[in-house]
Amino acid sequence: MHAPQLILASASPRRRELLAQIGIRFVVQTADVDETPLPDETPEALVKRLAILKAETVSLRLRSGNLPVLGSDTIGILNGELLVKPRDLVDAQQMLRKMSGQSHDILTAVALTTPAGTRVKVSRSIVTFRTITDAEILAYWASGEPHDKAGAYAIQGLGAVFIEKLAGSYSGVMGLPLFETAQLLATAGIETL
Repeated sequence: MHAPQLILASASPRRRELLAQIGIRFVVQTADVDETPLPDETPEALVKRLAILKAETVSLRLRSGNLPVLGSDTIGILNGELLVKPRDLVDAQQMLRKMSGQSHDILTAVALTTPAGTRVKVSRSIVTFRTITDAEILAYWASGEPHDKAGAYAIQGLGAVFIEKLAGSYSGVMGLPLFETAQLLATAGIETL
């Protein structure tokens, strides 16, 4: 068994799958941070701040020494409104109805904390939904998939049937943009694949 190359500051199973997909050996340490936006904070500033906060919180807690810590955060934006995890069915219905037949942005920031400091990159993607019926929204909610997903959908799951077009990073929409992640890892001497 080879030693881990880094610490992933996330409980997300999707981020674990994506990191493993590019051949990185890692251990998981979750970062419980307050994700409340600051007054007048832009979506890009928010996603960057949270990715950095997650990585640095775990790094400080573990005093991880030379082992880099990777943090990430993803948010959706539709007409200037943040697409967060739905509180309940009514909230999910409202969100999915607004996204129906529209395009929205997905921003995912990835931050890498090393002894030399923290670097961050942001991936921006545009997701276009086809028109969705109320019956489809109810059936989708009943599947359980949208309950804990930002924007109330998962591109890698059943929610994929709603997506007419994607411009940007599929892995970024899932929660960890692999292109940007590989760039950051290379700065720390960690090769992918």
